[in-house]
Amino acid sequence: MAADLLCSWRFGLLCLLVVTGRFTAAAGSYGSSPARFKPSAWSLAHATFYGDETASETMGGACGYGNLFQTGYGTDTAALSSRLFNDGYACGQCYQIKCVQSPWCFKGVPFTTVTATNLCPPNWSQDSNAGGWCNPPRAHFDMAKPAFMKIAQWKAGIVPVIYRRVPCVRTGGIRFQFQGNGYWLLVYVMNAGGGGDVAGMWVKGSRTGWISMSHNWGASYQAFATLGGQSLSFKLTSYTTKETIVAYNVAPPNWSVGMTYKANVNFH
Repeated sequence: MAADLLCSWRFGLLCLLVVTGRFTAAAGSYGSSPARFKPSAWSLAHATFYGDETASETMGGACGYGNLFQTGYGTDTAALSSRLFNDGYACGQCYQIKCVQSPWCFKGVPFTTVTATNLCPPNWSQDSNAGGWCNPPRAHFDMAKPAFMKIAQWKAGIVPVIYRRVPCVRTGGIRFQFQGNGYWLLVYVMNAGGGGDVAGMWVKGSRTGWISMSHNWGASYQAFATLGGQSLSFKLTSYTTKETIVAYNVAPPNWSVGMTYKANVNFH
């Protein structure tokens, strides 16, 4: 009986998918022809929520965005299962999520849009269909409660959804938050538009050439170099579109860790 219901549910969703488918003033430039990110096809998944209406438990997270109110992401966020999180390369990506085929869905709500800011880790102590919602290979969204409450009644706990990647609409340029020390620069990349993600990053001091930065975790990149006393520029490549942009003189020579610096360029 359960198998029949599951097949019926999946068939119904597939039909629905077919229908649905019909220094602040820093200078910058685009290193490659702008490749505008376009929405993906709709896919099947499930959604739950974590935290309460204040979304306080969603602050921080595996992407390293810290206080999501201060960094501009707010409560429209979600933690992704490891299948979607992609070792942190999905950080900053934007998704439209629509509750489907559940009595708990709010009628007349086409979708809500969230940003990936955290990882929903596997729970191997529970079956993938009974609590281990984020276990591989499941595609799952553990949403901030305020975001979940835009598409379904919170008492549902878990609902079937369809989702798709969409362009991230951001105000202003990419932001860079600095951590580290005199010999190690760790940079968190925030407010990325377009695909919202980063595949590669380079830093250039006013007395150096371009230095390749390695992916640390989440939305952070690092360089083991002595860059103090130099103005810093960054080059970034989008994970999804492969677009490359250059943000010149983002940080002044007296930059310091703990500060956030903004460019005037962004992904399309």
